This record gives sequence, structure tokens and C-alpha cells, in this order.
Amino acid sequence: MTDFISMLENGDWLAGSSGPRYLLLRRRILQAIDDGVLKENEPLPSEREIAAITELSRVTVRKAVAGLVEDQIVVQKRGSGSFVAPKVQKVEQRLSSLTSFSEDMARRGLEASSEWLRRGLFPASPEEIFTLGLTSGQRVARVDRLRKADGIPMAIERASLSETVLPNPEQVSTSLYAVLRSSGMQPVRAIQRISARNLEQMDAEILGVPVGSAGLKIERVSYHASGHVVEFTRSVYRGDAYDFIAELQISED
Repeated sequence: MTDFISMLENGDWLAGSSGPRYLLLRRRILQAIDDGVLKENEPLPSEREIAAITELSRVTVRKAVAGLVEDQIVVQKRGSGSFVAPKVQKVEQRLSSLTSFSEDMARRGLEASSEWLRRGLFPASPEEIFTLGLTSGQRVARVDRLRKADGIPMAIERASLSETVLPNPEQVSTSLYAVLRSSGMQPVRAIQRISARNLEQMDAEILGVPVGSAGLKIERVSYHASGHVVEFTRSVYRGDAYDFIAELQISED
């Protein structure tokens, strides 16, 4: 931070520059991040300190930082200040094959890990009864996890399965599909629906991104070779961390 303060104390960056002052300050902060003067997870000087050094108003400083927060270059932590956001490696996932998160990350040389949000047997909701083809009174296994790659939060995965398919959710330690494979219940095909959304407060806090950040909502229904539904999953992916790739065949018609 000391080097960045020295950059700000040198007023040459304002001399002869045109445009709104908050944009000039924003560019200066971006330059410091690109040049490595401000590193990942490093705090920015306080709003008051930047204003005093640059002789800009606190309103101008706040506007410059707000733009960086909106672009997810800077993150603000309540009671702690503003920090340079960690860079997230973009992950590409192909839609042509049905694989687990753990398998996807392993193929990319990334270490997959999970943080449990919920795991157990629960009364089925109307949506779960309809999608999984259950009868009233049946329970479902819910396996809700925060999925990480190299320690960085990537997605929230909320999977529901019939109790007959997964009678003991505690069996799932890493890969849900590995447990299903061992019991002969691994799905062989799936239908996925992908839609864009802005992350609401609860999901944004879990993923460690600002509220309203771009995200991808994915609903997947997976089927066993017998044709029965195995899994109903609702996931939320960070929009800045995932690209979904689909290979299309051109029709001869």
C-alpha cells in the first residue's frame, strides 16, 4: 500500500488530464493493480486517506471505488474497508457430457473442495415430489454444497434425490456421482436449463461476491439407464468464473 500512496502523492497523474476526476482516480487504481503495486487481497487506503492525499472530495473517491466494486475488481468488506479482489481463473465446462464438479476440476488440474451447507433427509417439497416422481410422504436426500476450485468459491450446488436412491446422504464425502456409481444408480443422461440471474444477498455472501453480481442458474434433471429420475439439482454459478461451451452440429437441411 505504501507504494500506491506514493503514486497518489505524485500529482502528475492529474496534471493535463481531462475527464471527470473520479474516472482519473479509477484509472490510477486500475493501473496500480495491473502493475502489481496493489496486489490481490491487499487493502486500499481508506476513503478519507485517499481524499486527503489527492485533495479530491470523499464523494469523488467513493464514486471511483464504487465503479471498481461494480466491476468486481475491488471488494468491500463491512467494517474492514476495500480490498483488491482475487483474480478468478475462468473455467470452461462443455455441455455435451455429464460429469461431476470434482471430475471437471481434476481434468483442469485444479483441486476441488466443498463446504457443506446442508446434508440429510427431509420431507419432500411439492417441486421435488413432482420432479423426482415421488409419492406424498416420501423423503428426499438433500446435498447442498459450496463448490470451490483451488480454494476459490465457484458455485452453490443444491441436489435432491429420492431417499431410495440415496438413503444415507452422509456417504457423500467428495463426489456424489462416485457414491451413485458404487450403488448402480449413476445417471446416464440429463436435461439442463441455464438462465442468467443477478445474485441475491444469501448466494452472493456464500460465493464472496457483491450482491447483484452476474450469475448463472442451472437446473438439471438426471436420469438412470432405466429411465427413472435420479437427481434434481439447482445450482448457482459465478458469472465471472464460468463459461459453458456447447458444440453444435449443422443440419444438412
